[in-house]
Amino acid sequence: MRLNGPMRALTWQAKRTVSVEDVPDPSIEEPTDAIVRITSTAICGSDLHLYEVLGPFLQPGAVLGHEPMGVVEEVGSACGDLEVGDRVVVPFTIACGRCWMCERKLYAQCETTQNTATGKGASLFGYTDLYGAVPGGQAQYLRVPQAHFGPIVVPDDRPDEHWLYLSDVVSTAWQGVRYAETPDGGTLAVIGLGPIGLMACSIARYLGVERVIGVDLVPERLAAARARGAEVVDLRDGDPVAALLEATGGRGPDSVLEAVGMEAHGDAPSKIAQAGAGLLPDALAKPFIDKAAVDRMAALETAIKACRRGGTVSISGVYGGEKSPTPWMEMFDRGLQLRMGQCHVRRWTDETVPALMADGDPLGVDDLATHRLPLEEAPHGYDIFQKKEDGCIKVVLTP
Repeated sequence: MRLNGPMRALTWQAKRTVSVEDVPDPSIEEPTDAIVRITSTAICGSDLHLYEVLGPFLQPGAVLGHEPMGVVEEVGSACGDLEVGDRVVVPFTIACGRCWMCERKLYAQCETTQNTATGKGASLFGYTDLYGAVPGGQAQYLRVPQAHFGPIVVPDDRPDEHWLYLSDVVSTAWQGVRYAETPDGGTLAVIGLGPIGLMACSIARYLGVERVIGVDLVPERLAAARARGAEVVDLRDGDPVAALLEATGGRGPDSVLEAVGMEAHGDAPSKIAQAGAGLLPDALAKPFIDKAAVDRMAALETAIKACRRGGTVSISGVYGGEKSPTPWMEMFDRGLQLRMGQCHVRRWTDETVPALMADGDPLGVDDLATHRLPLEEAPHGYDIFQKKEDGCIKVVLTP
């Protein structure tokens, strides 16, 4: 039943400051809109970029969140087969399914929702003015544009968490592993063992990758990777590139999946630049962050330098600066192939949904969340996730 007044939602207020507030109840605005009552929603590592670095591209009161699922409460007149009462997972990318890009399954570049004014791709839920400023899903209700195509209808036979990660984590990790193109009998290294990296370890094993090596420095994440069938390299023990080369007979992994992004540990100069950008007025910070070298490149440099010659580096980590220093000589000399980008969620559902329906939870989705909180405690969830406290790997919120 819809609310008779404002709903509760997690809103961005300032750098490292989010709060649950009353916001307007969403309504149908276009014939292809649907309203979904959110039953579960998650905090993503990408949300932490908003919490820390990308704040200048947000307005106070912006509703965050792009990993939601729930029950359809209302549908517009052009929502196709979607019906009131359907249990759905909502992909974080908003795509029409009909345009030139969507016909080629490049849904994150949808030309219907593409943000040409800011030079960015398809609109995303809860993700800054650069990507459409669409209110997100860490809320009681969500207006879903392009609902004739986006929502994934799922059965009622399993708990929310079994399906929730189709919105982002499972899909993004699946794309990252597919893009890595690890050859038969080969080795895949996964840099960063947050939710995407851990899920990539499971997916790689599920898809038949013979050997997976995870790299991180957080003990709980290293233990979780081992439990998912991966060997591990602990950053606290020294140079991860040397460790990966040693583990592969000096040649390097055949493929490397980089699942960290712009806030990588171990890049002090860029960390200082990010902190400095956060002190600037928004009018100055926006062009600096969007165009200058504010990304921390340590994880990407590890991926590039560890990958064997002629191998593939798959980048799932989010980057924001256009002029960050990149080791082009290394990439060119080593003959690397790079594949990257926002996940084209619906491109992979014919593969991901059957994997989730398989017996025995082979992807480990039921064990991914370490913290389950009511929506009202979302600010605490952001705090411990950002600080990696209390063994926090993944937070699921219940409105």
